[in-house]
Amino acid sequence: MRIAMVGSGYVGLVSGTCFADFGHSVVCVDSDPAKIEALRAGRIPIYEPGLEALVADNVRQGRLSFTTDLKAAVAGAEAVFIAVGTPSRRGDGFADLSYVYAAAREIAGALTGYAVIVTKSTVPVGTGDEVERAIRETAPEAEFSVVSNPEFLREGAAISDFKRPDRIVIGAEDERAEMVMREVYRPLYLNQAPILVTGRRTAELTKYAANAFLATKITFINEIADLCEQVGANVQEVARGIGLDNRIGGKFLHAGPGYGGSCFPKDTLALVKTAQDAGTPVRLVETVVAVNDQRKRAMARKVVQACGGSVRGKTVAVLGLTFKPNTDDMRDAPSLSIITGLTDAGARIRAYDPEGMEQARPLLPEIAYAEDPYACAEGADALVLVTEWDAFRALDWEALRAAMAAPVVVDLRNVYRADELERRGFRYTSIGRP
Repeated sequence: MRIAMVGSGYVGLVSGTCFADFGHSVVCVDSDPAKIEALRAGRIPIYEPGLEALVADNVRQGRLSFTTDLKAAVAGAEAVFIAVGTPSRRGDGFADLSYVYAAAREIAGALTGYAVIVTKSTVPVGTGDEVERAIRETAPEAEFSVVSNPEFLREGAAISDFKRPDRIVIGAEDERAEMVMREVYRPLYLNQAPILVTGRRTAELTKYAANAFLATKITFINEIADLCEQVGANVQEVARGIGLDNRIGGKFLHAGPGYGGSCFPKDTLALVKTAQDAGTPVRLVETVVAVNDQRKRAMARKVVQACGGSVRGKTVAVLGLTFKPNTDDMRDAPSLSIITGLTDAGARIRAYDPEGMEQARPLLPEIAYAEDPYACAEGADALVLVTEWDAFRALDWEALRAAMAAPVVVDLRNVYRADELERRGFRYTSIGRP
């Protein structure tokens, strides 16, 4: 099939590349000439394990190409995916749909025959109706269908998630559109990936409901961790004890500094706004949003407490800046709030991240950056582990102890054991463990 992917950011580039790897002919479109030039030269603008090689292979095979010419990409395409950004709108937190509607109108002017317009971007309920209206108003004679096909990709594991999905959700309003979408995903038939066909509005809400539920699990275990600290219990053992219940499951039950990234923060806010506008507020999700925001600043206070109640004039080494490992994404990363809280308290910050420092510099221009964990710890009064990169799981603690001015470690991901570090002379603080 011939597929046009409008938007070559994270979702668009991963999805387009994976579709090409299935054997489809894919053209990825973006309005940024510099991004398209970089992609044509083999330079990938995001860090995602395995993506660079997959892009190069499919470009070499002639199945994947990049352009700024939307009209040429859409002409003759059987499926046109909209994968543009839907950031939180300033003021009310609702999803900014201006890029989605602009793409829809531009696609309308480029259609040359029947095509399925697929919203891949995460959008509030009813957006597909508005996309259909925008296309119809722009091109009254056009023959098309509008489908919702939300993505469920985890940064750092996106290629695997795309090729071996838990499910594929297709929100279609007519049989012809459903048949086209089944053909798009036919290569996954051998993987027996379940395809759930629903109405368009149901598919749109499914994505928000899924992310809100996962955000709730994270927030729940973080509050249980706080309780564990007060009563002398171990949150890791509590999480295992409840996670072994098949009705609950063990995923997303790892206590830490709060969720971040491109999805959970904006999607929970958008769901809250959608529910308020519908007159049926989702109080649980509202609380999840508030608790998560408060938690990030609370982690800065935890570091201050571990340093004896003050960090004024002290150097704090921060390991990990991105919101999770295996990505360079700094969007709503807990490190941003933690570092801001520590600098507000008078600390000097030195940080290291394997992939995220280039993205962090514009957001945190006032801090120092190191070339490795050991240079980061040099002369530090405390070391704070914020993101659980694999590179931080087997650190040379003897070398770190010799480099640091004071032996204070705050492990916000529970990567290490207290007895292990205390034997090496460190004062160790973790999350939800006695």
